[in-house]
Amino acid sequence: MNVILYCRVSSDEQSENTSLDYQEMTLRAYCNNRNYNIIDCKREDYSAKHYEMKRPELKSIYNYCKRHKKEVDAILFLRWDRFSRNAEFAFKYKRVFTDEMEIALISIENPIDFSSPDWSTLLGVYCGNAQAENSKISLRTRAGIRETLLKGKCANKAPRGYKNVRTDKHHTHIEIDEKQAPLIEAIFREVAKGIESPSYIRKKMAKHIPESSYFDMLRNIFYAGKIAVPPTKDEPARIVEGRHEALIDEETFFMVQEVLSGKKKKSPKVNRTTNPDLFLRKFLTCPVCGYSITGATSSGNGGKYTYYNCSHNASHLRTKAKETNEAFAKYLACLKPNETVLELYQEVLKDLQQDTKKERKHEADKLSEELNKVAEKMAKLEDKFIEGDIEKSEYNRIMDRYRKVALDLEKQIDVLRTPSRSKIEPKLDYSINLINNIDNYIRNAPVEVKIKLIGSMFPEKIVFDGTDYRTNSYNKVLDLIYQQTNELRRGINKNGESFSTFSVSVPRPGVEPGWK
Repeated sequence: MNVILYCRVSSDEQSENTSLDYQEMTLRAYCNNRNYNIIDCKREDYSAKHYEMKRPELKSIYNYCKRHKKEVDAILFLRWDRFSRNAEFAFKYKRVFTDEMEIALISIENPIDFSSPDWSTLLGVYCGNAQAENSKISLRTRAGIRETLLKGKCANKAPRGYKNVRTDKHHTHIEIDEKQAPLIEAIFREVAKGIESPSYIRKKMAKHIPESSYFDMLRNIFYAGKIAVPPTKDEPARIVEGRHEALIDEETFFMVQEVLSGKKKKSPKVNRTTNPDLFLRKFLTCPVCGYSITGATSSGNGGKYTYYNCSHNASHLRTKAKETNEAFAKYLACLKPNETVLELYQEVLKDLQQDTKKERKHEADKLSEELNKVAEKMAKLEDKFIEGDIEKSEYNRIMDRYRKVALDLEKQIDVLRTPSRSKIEPKLDYSINLINNIDNYIRNAPVEVKIKLIGSMFPEKIVFDGTDYRTNSYNKVLDLIYQQTNELRRGINKNGESFSTFSVSVPRPGVEPGWK
């Protein structure tokens, strides 16, 4: 008899009577006593929970048998729980090997006569018992892991930026990896700023980290010194204090989560005490630490002086408000779009407006037809009442229903056919004027208007390093205008003059400052 030996053990099964060496030795002795010819011996160390595609050795046996059906008589293994702890798996491969390829599956310690009508019961018992035991082990393992997590300990391999350090034969603890930690900290700080996208930061700072691992890292509260304990059937998820040292503070971690979730900060509200010279402090962030920029007015040398400064550490940034505000106005002035692009933009929107008008007219005409049909029904009803075919009460009931329907249709038609109270041309003209003069608006408008305009342009914070402004989040509606403008500029420019592409857009059309 030509046979292939199959030995399998999972990582948690290394006792003497289940080890790969023991299984192979026992199977070879069995074959020698019966003069079986051993074609090959396959040793598998994949866990029982894995299926056939995760068992390369069993898969190789299957592929070999498909190519050499007539050369293999049986596959031998120690016990059915060595072949599989999953009854469904065992039944499937009994069909594949025995029924389809006529290759016997033989357990030398749990033999089954597949010609017997009871074979399925026996197979279910052998594998079912093993499956039940496997489930018990799994439950105990999960319970042990949860207990470890609740104690604030890491139950698995330390995440990137940390390392497992063994203290004795049975215990380890988590330490910061001094080589990796600085990079991890820097990544969290950059993402927390919300200026550049997390993906761009990865490409710039950590190309070696796979994308999925990178985002898992950013979402892992372990870096903030906490341990996330997953929920169970009876207990909710929990966050506990970890026994390891945090790489970042909690504030930074949760700022990163806001960025990842795509939450936009609400535009700052204007209050009565807003200093008109410090209108930018609601929008600026420090380029060093990512904290918000604040401001204050101080007296000296016979006058008052207003400054912007970092709210966390004034040494990071301190600039004169007047100069900062003017630099911002000049920054916006550089965004004036190309006239050709604006003309095209206007024409496209006018075309859209015409299409809308056609759709409204078509809908109004359809409703008019329905109204005419209702009017015909009302006329017929009156005729019936006059001729005495229906009672007055019935006439009133039906007529009231028709009148309600007719009134509703008339209202809809009136709305559709009434010219829009907000024609697009005036709004377009106003918006274009606003775009082309945005720097003057920022210089001269009341403070509440400035804040409203900037809030519509920049949903997220703006980084100012004392000289330059930059942001990665802006009103995207008109971003295409600026993209096209920059393309035209690059195409038209022949004199070597360079044009900067700024990550900023303009207020959406219709944002009216409320001042003249």
